[in-house]
Amino acid sequence: MKRALFPVIIARPVGRGGEGAGTWRRRMATLGHIPRDTFILLLIIARLTTAACADDLPATPRAPTPQPPLHEDSMENPDMPGMDLAVLSSVMQASLAFLQPRTLESHTIHDFALWGLNGLSALDPSLSIDEQHGFLQLAATQKTVLALPVPAPDDVAGWSGAITRILDVAWQHSPAMRNTGQDGVLQGFFDELFNHLDPYSRYIPPGAAVSDRSTRTGGEATAGLTLGLDHHAIRIAAVNANGPAWPTSLAAGQIVRAVNGRSTESRTVDTVTSWLDGPAGSLVRITVEAKGRQTTVTLHRASTPPETVFAYTSGKHVVLHITAFSANTAEEMSQYLDEAMNVPGIAGLILDLRGNRGGVLQQAVTTSALMLDHGVAAITQGRDPQANHVWAVQGGDMTNGLPIIVLVDGRTASAAEILAAALSDQKRGVVIGSATLGKGLVQTIGQMPNGAELFVTWSRVLAPLGWPLQGLGVMPQVCTSRGESELERQLQNLAEGTADSTQWVVAARQVRSPVDLSHVLAIRKACPAAIGTDSDLDAAHSLLDNPEEYRAALSAIPEEDAPLPNGG
Repeated sequence: MKRALFPVIIARPVGRGGEGAGTWRRRMATLGHIPRDTFILLLIIARLTTAACADDLPATPRAPTPQPPLHEDSMENPDMPGMDLAVLSSVMQASLAFLQPRTLESHTIHDFALWGLNGLSALDPSLSIDEQHGFLQLAATQKTVLALPVPAPDDVAGWSGAITRILDVAWQHSPAMRNTGQDGVLQGFFDELFNHLDPYSRYIPPGAAVSDRSTRTGGEATAGLTLGLDHHAIRIAAVNANGPAWPTSLAAGQIVRAVNGRSTESRTVDTVTSWLDGPAGSLVRITVEAKGRQTTVTLHRASTPPETVFAYTSGKHVVLHITAFSANTAEEMSQYLDEAMNVPGIAGLILDLRGNRGGVLQQAVTTSALMLDHGVAAITQGRDPQANHVWAVQGGDMTNGLPIIVLVDGRTASAAEILAAALSDQKRGVVIGSATLGKGLVQTIGQMPNGAELFVTWSRVLAPLGWPLQGLGVMPQVCTSRGESELERQLQNLAEGTADSTQWVVAARQVRSPVDLSHVLAIRKACPAAIGTDSDLDAAHSLLDNPEEYRAALSAIPEEDAPLPNGG
């Protein structure tokens, strides 16, 4: 069996400026070339260089700017429930310090603060903020209730104190704010602040942040089983290949009779599923029945990232459907590629990225490296030095040059676009489908003291040939969104050695930042974004079955050193 090769990912700083379709049961790959621990370490290093958290904040913040006493009408009612000012102040200080060096465009703390405070009027129209003669003035029903001196433009501590004081006084004067609650006030503050930035920067409140983190990392410890109800019996519907149940004899279709000795009879699926969850490392005994025989399996619960890669064979081709890029996607891909290379007579791979909304950038880069011998997979550029990287890969192509088709559609976004662009620009795969979404901005995540998270856009992504993904997206070499007759014409011309897509593909590769929107729209019009159909797979099989079509489609990508008419 071919040994799975994990690639080396090198992030260099850059200058500013089918047939019997059935899901495989995966075997754990024997890692070669680089020890598995080293591979995991490389991933950790990559994550640390592109993800920031509250630990990046100044260790010793400055004291807040001295503030004058309140107008007497703004003094708090001691019987009125107040805000948790310590939490509020810490969130403000952490968020402002996190934002300032990382946003794509440079803004002062003054900008962030005023943008957020203007959200008060959305919570309560009777509240307003004004800046006059060096003072911040809070008005309630057109009456000034607080005046504070304006801190220096980038005084994090001063602005944190001012915002906290203003929100506290506004709370005392606004029943609407008190009804909203402190979490709602924070949400309103950050919603208004981020309205002035890009569409992807956002504030995630504590409850939702916990859910998001669980999705990314695997969440609560469990057995890694999906249960379902079949003829009044609770059965195993699926076994997560990333979970502790995978190496055991537990399998889909088995009836679950008991968990830790508790009978599942007359129990709901949700109840039995909850029995499978518990502290990481704790034991759970699962009694199952198959073909009239009962067995009990004991395993240790573990955090289980969701499966993101699913595979099946279709004739001589293997289809790998990647639904997202989470913490384990590259490792899942490595295992599946290892299996694929042992399929007798395999003639090509189809990577299905349709509907894939993205995920972890490093996972997309690492996945591309499994199919590239070497070269640049992506470039990221931002104001923060830690956001600037050339993501170069080396370590060996696990597929030994096997032809690859990448399926995309109008919903393919972010990390999925990065993978498609990397394989396309390196002439390692042919992209089939329609123009993709065009999300080429990367967010870094900051965890706030209250458990919330800030997703802040801090870098732009460039494809290996230097064109921006944001707004433009990936233009396919074979377009399936213009109808069956047009697709047939393209395939016929490919068979004769001509790629109809050359014009729009080359035009897309010539685009350089800053992007001219009208020019980008004209390029995308050549192959409009659409939801994928069966035509995508039909075209993929055609190219893999006819090497002349595949070679012609590859030729639509310009050489890396080819001169560009616009001098880019």
